[in-house]
Amino acid sequence: MATFEVRGGNPLHGEIYPQGAKNEALQILCAVLLTSEKVTVHNIPRILDVMKLIELLGKMGVEVEQLSPSSYTFQARNINFEYMESIEYQKDMSKLRGAIMIVGPMLARYGKGFAPKPGGDKIGRRRLDTHFIGFQKLGAKFDFNINVSFFSVECPKLKGAYMLLDEASVTGTANIIMAATLAEGVTTIYNAACEPYVQQLCRMLNRMGAKISGIGSNLLTIEGVDSLHGTEHTMLPDMIEVGSFIGMAAMTRSEITIKNVSYQNLGIIPQQFQRMGINFEQRGDDIFIPAHDNYEIESFIDGSIMTIADAPWPGLTPDLLSVFLVVATQAKGTVLIHQKMFESRLFFVDKLIDMGAQIILCDPHRATVIGHNQQIRLRPAVMSSPDIRAGVALLIAALSADGRSIIQNVEQIDRGYENIDGRLNALGADIRRIE
Repeated sequence: MATFEVRGGNPLHGEIYPQGAKNEALQILCAVLLTSEKVTVHNIPRILDVMKLIELLGKMGVEVEQLSPSSYTFQARNINFEYMESIEYQKDMSKLRGAIMIVGPMLARYGKGFAPKPGGDKIGRRRLDTHFIGFQKLGAKFDFNINVSFFSVECPKLKGAYMLLDEASVTGTANIIMAATLAEGVTTIYNAACEPYVQQLCRMLNRMGAKISGIGSNLLTIEGVDSLHGTEHTMLPDMIEVGSFIGMAAMTRSEITIKNVSYQNLGIIPQQFQRMGINFEQRGDDIFIPAHDNYEIESFIDGSIMTIADAPWPGLTPDLLSVFLVVATQAKGTVLIHQKMFESRLFFVDKLIDMGAQIILCDPHRATVIGHNQQIRLRPAVMSSPDIRAGVALLIAALSADGRSIIQNVEQIDRGYENIDGRLNALGADIRRIE
């Protein structure tokens, strides 16, 4: 288990490039299973979750070739069903939540898909009902072996259908879209997730020969086709990393330029940081954040305390609420952070309270933060990263604290952030990885 030793309190300076989008990568890599032809993917982030998925695809029989550090080709000509029915497959797949999106393409192309209950962050209950109800609407027979927590769906030929999703699940929408591309007839998905990740997946599938309309909205229409062919695809930059770097720059009083952010795909993220009092300039497709001596949280028009809450796209992504929370600890003013989706994601605030932050955890979903206005710096501490996003929030806290902090279980951060210590050290951070 790796540990970060962080000596904080120093401003950072320079340029940093965001990695490819983690959440997009997990969808795109599963989509290569929909065709026997070669698919080339660029800007793949070299993070733990993505590398594990690529390794899993290789064990499934996908021919994987690395062209450069961030570019790969995939060709799913022959699938190793013997491996997929093995205990080894169950163990490998259960470590990676994003691998659940293998099921949709396998069901569409081979008439069957199966998966163990997936792993991932321990941030609360993350149900899979949306995925499997969608498959059932397409005609699949669903089975769940409760003794070994193993899901399976089977259908010789899926049939298009109308469905109203019970929640705008990003992975659920992606999984159903991939299954529907090869279904017979027309599938209509209402209350579909419409995040840029899903839009990217749909555009890639259309280049492969799929017929998907309504991209960017919550009403998708998919006309099934007989087969899909190969294509080339480039990932968007990771909006969560971009947001993390904006927050880190403000909290550490750093002057940073974030390069090639795909600004038009950031949605409400820049606006929400501005409401936190964080100023920046858009320079072409870059974001320049000047050093902030302080930043003041806005209040609502009637003078009430600002609330920052997650919501389905184009609302604020829940993956950034941990960053907003930690950044608020050094702001001027008070903010209520409302994490609606996951009931355990705010439980890392006790570590920030130990560092001197003024936070009231109202309940599992809400925390009130009273900012120090940069007058009282956070204290260094020994802490452990509970999940990807809380982990990077704690890293930002440690970088702003005067002195030496220890962050344990940094493999959680590695799951979502590529070489984060190396890239931040290049800006002047002092982070030492201890294996």
